[in-house]
Amino acid sequence: MSDAIKHECGIALLRLKQPLSYYREKYGTSFYGLNKMYLLMEKQHNRGQDGAGLANIKLDVEPGQRYISRVRSNSNMPILDVFAQANSRFKELEEKNSELLNDVDYLKKNFGFTGELFLGHLRYGTFGKNSIESIHPFLRQNNWMTRNLVVAGNFNLTNVDELFGQLVDLGQHPKERTDTVTVMEKIGHFLDEENERLFRIYKDQGYSNQQISHLIGKNMDVAQILRRSADKWDGGYAMAGLIGHGDAFVLRDPSGIRPAFWYEDDEVVVVASERPVIQTAFNVPIDSVKELTPGHALIVRKDNRVSVEQVRTPKEFKACSFERIYFSRGSDADIYKERKELGRLVVPRILEAVDHDLKNSVFSFIPNTAETAFLGMVKGLEDYLNQWKFDRLKEGAMHLSDDELLNLINIRPRVEKIAIKDAKLRTFITQDDARDDMVAHVYDVTYGTVNEGTDNLVVIDDSIVRGTTLKKSILKILDRLGPKRIVVVSSAPQIRYPDCYGIDMAKMGDFIAFQAAVSLLKKNGKEDVLHIVYRKCKEQEALPKEQVKNYVKEVYDSFSDEDISNEIAVLLRPADIHAEVRIIFQPVSNLHSACPHNLGDWYFTGDYPTPGGNKVVNRAFINYMEGVNERAY
Repeated sequence: MSDAIKHECGIALLRLKQPLSYYREKYGTSFYGLNKMYLLMEKQHNRGQDGAGLANIKLDVEPGQRYISRVRSNSNMPILDVFAQANSRFKELEEKNSELLNDVDYLKKNFGFTGELFLGHLRYGTFGKNSIESIHPFLRQNNWMTRNLVVAGNFNLTNVDELFGQLVDLGQHPKERTDTVTVMEKIGHFLDEENERLFRIYKDQGYSNQQISHLIGKNMDVAQILRRSADKWDGGYAMAGLIGHGDAFVLRDPSGIRPAFWYEDDEVVVVASERPVIQTAFNVPIDSVKELTPGHALIVRKDNRVSVEQVRTPKEFKACSFERIYFSRGSDADIYKERKELGRLVVPRILEAVDHDLKNSVFSFIPNTAETAFLGMVKGLEDYLNQWKFDRLKEGAMHLSDDELLNLINIRPRVEKIAIKDAKLRTFITQDDARDDMVAHVYDVTYGTVNEGTDNLVVIDDSIVRGTTLKKSILKILDRLGPKRIVVVSSAPQIRYPDCYGIDMAKMGDFIAFQAAVSLLKKNGKEDVLHIVYRKCKEQEALPKEQVKNYVKEVYDSFSDEDISNEIAVLLRPADIHAEVRIIFQPVSNLHSACPHNLGDWYFTGDYPTPGGNKVVNRAFINYMEGVNERAY
C-alpha cells in the first residue's frame, strides 16, 4: 500500500504442556518456550513495529517466589529489544556459570521468563499513542494467584463510553476511558466475582483458605467470566488472557472480524494472529492449524485441558477482507492465491484503460507488497493474449509465414521492474515544499524501460486510501519515464468509509474516494446532499447504536464507480506532469469472488457487521462537516 496505513496488532500465546525438563532433553535448550515466542512474534512483525510486549507465568511455584514476568518496549526495534531484555540475565549467568543454563529447575526458581505460559503482543502506535503505558500485555495484580490477570489483544471496540459507564455503575473508578483499560477491568471485575463465588462455596464446606485457593484455580468457570465480560462489547477482537494460577484463553468476536488460529499437540498449545506463523514456528501442516470459531473462546486450563466454548452467539461471518488484501502475511496458502486472483480479476478493466494496446503498454507494481497481485495480473494478461493468439491462428494459420508465426507466438506482456524504493529518506527541513521534494525521491525508477510518448505505463497497488503518496511522489516519479498514459490499478475496491475495528482509517476527509464524491456533488450542483446527510446523522446522535442507520452511503448514490474513479484521477494528477492519468479500482463483486470466505467489506460498502459501526461512520461524517479533526470513536 503506497499510503502508510497502520493495523493495530498481533498476538501470540504459547502453553508448554510438558515439564520443562522434557524440552531440555528433547530439543537441547532450556529456553524452548522463549525461542518459540521469538519466532511467533518476529514472523508477525508485519502486524506491528512500534511496540512489543511479552509476559510469562510460572506454574506451581512456592509462595514468596515471583511467578509473573513482563517486559515491554517502544524502541525502534521493539521485538529485538523485548527479547534482549528477557535474555539479559541469562547472558550474565552464562558468563558466571554456564552449566546452570542446563538446570531448568534452577532457572525456573531464580529467573523470569522460564515458566510454562507465554503471551506476546506487537502493535502499531495508532492515533499517535505509543507510550510504554499503551503497550500490551496489560497486568492486573493481586495477592491471590487466581485474581491476577494479564491481557493482550488485537482489537478495537466502538462503544467504549457505554462500557465505561457500566464499570462506573459497578462501583469502579477506571483510571482511563480507553478500550484496553475497559476490557481489562471488565474481565477483572467478573474474575473477582468468580473468585468470591467459589470462595463462599468452599468456605461453607469447611475448607481452609489455603485449600480454597487451590480449588478456585481448579474449578474456575473461565467461559462464564468471559460471557459476562464480553456481553456488551461491540467491535472486532481477538482477546488473549492469562490468569495467575495458569489458565489461559483467547476470545474471538462474534463476526470473526479479527483473525485467530490455534494448534495443539502433546507438547504445546499455540495461538497466533497468522496461520503460516504457526506452521513455520512448529513445522506443522496447514490442515493441523485451526481457525478459532467466531464468538468462541479457546480455553487452556492449568491441568492441560483444552476446550473451545461458545461465549457469544456467532453472527454472520464478516472476517476482515483487508487482512487478505494487505495486512496478513502473503505466505499463507489461501491468502497468496486470493491476492493473485485479485490481480487477475481486474485485467478486463486494465485492458479498457489501455485501449487493449498491449504492444505499447508496460506493466509493473508499486510498492513491493503488491507483487503477488501483480503476478495474478500478469497471468490474466497472458490468458488474454493466449486467447487472442488462438483466434488469430485459427483465422489465418494457412497463410502465415514462419516469421509471422514466430512473431505471433512471441507476443507477451511487457513486464518490467519500474520502481525501486530506496532506504528510508528523511528530511530535517520543516518547510512543506522542501519536504515534498524529498518525498518525491523515495522511489527511484528504471530508465529506458518505457518508450517516451507512445507507451502506457500500468502499475498495480494493493489499495488506494488517501492517495497522498500517489500525488506527491509516485505519479511524479513515474512521469520521469515519459509515458503517454499512467494507469494506477488498485487491487482493492474504493475505500469509502472509516474502519472502527482495528485499522487506522478513521476520518472521512482522508479518503480520496470521499473527496471525489464531494467534488462531484459540488460540480453537479448537488452540494445540498451533504447537508441533508448531515442533518440525518445529527438526528440519530442520541439514538442507541442498534437503531442507527448509515446515511453516509447517500453521498455516493448519485455516481457510478467509474464516475468516482475518474474524479479521483483528476484530484490526484499533479499539475506539473505530462502523462494522462487513469485510476482503476477492483469491483466489490470481484473482491467477494477472490476472497469468498472473508466478506467483511465495510470500508468499501458501508455495510458494518456491528451496530457500533453505523454510529461511528455517522460521527465521522459529522466531524467532517463540522471541521472537527479527530477520530470518530
